[in-house]
Amino acid sequence: MTPLLVSACLLGLNTRYNAETKMNRQVLDLLKREDVLPVPVCPEQLAGFSTPRPSCQFSCGTGEQAWHGKATLHNARGEEVTEQFKMGAEQALHIAGLSHCRLALLKERSPSCATHAVHCNNALHPGMGVTAALLQQHGIQLFSEEELDKLAQILGN
Repeated sequence: MTPLLVSACLLGLNTRYNAETKMNRQVLDLLKREDVLPVPVCPEQLAGFSTPRPSCQFSCGTGEQAWHGKATLHNARGEEVTEQFKMGAEQALHIAGLSHCRLALLKERSPSCATHAVHCNNALHPGMGVTAALLQQHGIQLFSEEELDKLAQILGN
C-alpha cells in the first residue's frame, strides 16, 4: 500500500474551522481503487486550534512567503496566527516522514493546505498554504482534490 498524506477534512473528519465536514466521495473512491493507505492530517488542529475556530486567511502574501517572514495570517478576530500555522505545518511534515509519505492530497483554498490558491484580504490569490509550501520544500509531491486524475495516474504507475 502506498502511504498518502491526506487533508483530514477530505476524508470526512470534523476538522474544518466551521465544524462542517468536506468529505469528498471521489477522494474516498480513489483511495479504495488505488489501494492507498491514507494518513490523515489537519495542520490547524496539530497547531492546537480547536474545531470550530475563527476562520483564518493571509493578510499579505502566501504560504511560501510565510516561511521567509514576508507573509502573515490573521484570524477573523484580528489575531496574528502565522507562527501557529508554521508549527502545524512542521507537525504535518513530521507525520509525513514517519509514515514515509512522498505524496500528499490536500484541500485547495485552505490557508494550510492549498496547493494553488489561497484567500488573502478576502480575495483568492495564486499561491500555496503554509503546510503545502513546507511539504513541497521537502520533496513531497502535492495534489489537490481538484487534481484527482493526475494523482490517479501517479498512483497507477
